Amino acid sequence: MRIVVALGGNALARRGEPMTAEYLRANVRSTCEALASLASENEMVITHGNGPQVGLLALQNLAYQDVAAYPLDILGAETQGMIGYVVQQELSNALNGAREVAGIITTTIVDESDPAFERPTKLIGPQYSAHDAAEAAAEYRWTIAKDGKAFRRVVPSPNPLAIVQAPLIRRLLEAGSLAVCVGGGGVPVRVDSKGRHVGVQAVVDKDLASAALAADIGADTLIMLTDGDYVSENWGTPEQRDIHTASADAVAAMTFAEGSMQPKIDAAIRVARAGGRTLIGPLDRLDDLLARRIGTEIVPTLKEGIRWVEKTPAKTA
Repeated sequence: MRIVVALGGNALARRGEPMTAEYLRANVRSTCEALASLASENEMVITHGNGPQVGLLALQNLAYQDVAAYPLDILGAETQGMIGYVVQQELSNALNGAREVAGIITTTIVDESDPAFERPTKLIGPQYSAHDAAEAAAEYRWTIAKDGKAFRRVVPSPNPLAIVQAPLIRRLLEAGSLAVCVGGGGVPVRVDSKGRHVGVQAVVDKDLASAALAADIGADTLIMLTDGDYVSENWGTPEQRDIHTASADAVAAMTFAEGSMQPKIDAAIRVARAGGRTLIGPLDRLDDLLARRIGTEIVPTLKEGIRWVEKTPAKTA
């Protein structure tokens, strides 16, 4: 199969951990070891997020005030190199060098008139208390939004139209190589009046960009690895219902959390409507996800629309 695997934040940095190089490498190593079997038998592309890392670089950037801070597009490229290097190296190690792994700095075309530029939603950087968030917003002119019980910076997240390097990635796969690309959704660029690519100040959602890539290269499957067991309706309430399988049309009629699950659903719909399928489930149970014992699958069509996970009856004493 030709597979795109999108690594969520938990594959790179777990909540509560300091964002050190040592923790990044340890998390990536365990992730690549879990993916090694799948990578050895298929044409595979690995994509990854960069929200915490690009926010950290932005903060480090502000500490040196003798020059103007680097813009978000350059920081996005920097995180692609930083994280992509570690993923490339650890995946090659997990495969004992049996497959060539190529890391690619990827750019993603967006529309400069996208309404996302007027309504920032993409969470980046560390979490803050309400007091610290208010101070950061005032000092750096940031937009701040709630993230659970804490607060984080948000930036524009325009819709990805196309992945510029998709033809190159396709050629690499056809030649038998594996690819690490679309880091952090790829560096967002606009096309100017002369047809030139120009970086813009935003962070593209990595799941939506992964779906764009999957469609561009004709992937059979997009796998989005998260820390949740299923996509759920009414998540976190007594009425929660977990989805085992759903058609693109059925899941498109539902509403999910805008900052977390909705981009994954939008990505899955894009892949399904291009003829592929999407699996969404936990990284630490990848084998069960592939065997359909856990996780949610989004497919082009399904007669009943949605197939729900049967609840296990509560045990009595």
